[in-house]
Amino acid sequence: MTTGRGPEDAAPAGPEARRGLDPEEHHVLVVEDDAPMRHLIARLLRENGFRATGARDGREMWEALDKTGADLVLLDVMLPGQSGFELLKALRARPGTPPVVMVTAKGAEAERVLGLDLGADDYLPKPFGRLELLARVRAVLRRSRIPVPGAGEGSGRGAAPRLLRFEGWTVDLARRELVSPAGLAVDLSGAEYDLLLAFLDHPQRVLARDRISELARGRLADAFDRSVDVLVSRLRRKIEGGEGGAAVIKTVRGAGYIFLPAVDRVA
Repeated sequence: MTTGRGPEDAAPAGPEARRGLDPEEHHVLVVEDDAPMRHLIARLLRENGFRATGARDGREMWEALDKTGADLVLLDVMLPGQSGFELLKALRARPGTPPVVMVTAKGAEAERVLGLDLGADDYLPKPFGRLELLARVRAVLRRSRIPVPGAGEGSGRGAAPRLLRFEGWTVDLARRELVSPAGLAVDLSGAEYDLLLAFLDHPQRVLARDRISELARGRLADAFDRSVDVLVSRLRRKIEGGEGGAAVIKTVRGAGYIFLPAVDRVA
């Protein structure tokens, strides 16, 4: 983490630290084997109103999750024993796991793509600054809490919708749950859910990758960032049923993607 100060220093809490979120209610589990870095991150989080627990490896991560749970896991890729990717895969195999922000090496696009493909909600490239860390943690927590995104064009007036329906699928906004035409709940990561809501809020319209990234993850992707393509691929596998399934999301060459079905909103 780039600080310009010693490892024991931390930015003081201020009004900007709490804008738009009540971090006192949130517990962040920091999985990092570098002790000075782990302590610095945990201290920064605590001084900005979060609860923070450190873990050196996968064993301590599982112990902390079983004992106290967590609202978000900040997971380093390079760990002794099981790597961050292996732990992420194991986390996503459990139902109801918290959102995960992967910490990756700067410029390691392959690591970021792999993390997103395994179900990470965001990534934090090293070296990172204090404000970026706090901003990404807040953004992921905020996305995990808000049941309805900002209404897009054509959403109408009056009561906010409770359910969104398309091609037999149902999204329950209060539960943040996707239900298949067969009535089965489909497990989505936070990033996949946000991507789906971005499409449902702008159906039958071509959305460029940077616009999708802005709508679904609250930031613009880098010029060579493949994260949107990875997330679209993951979402397609879950709602299109593989080869032979009806197309739901169409690639528009040179322009982006379009969500093909009409969307019904039920208040």
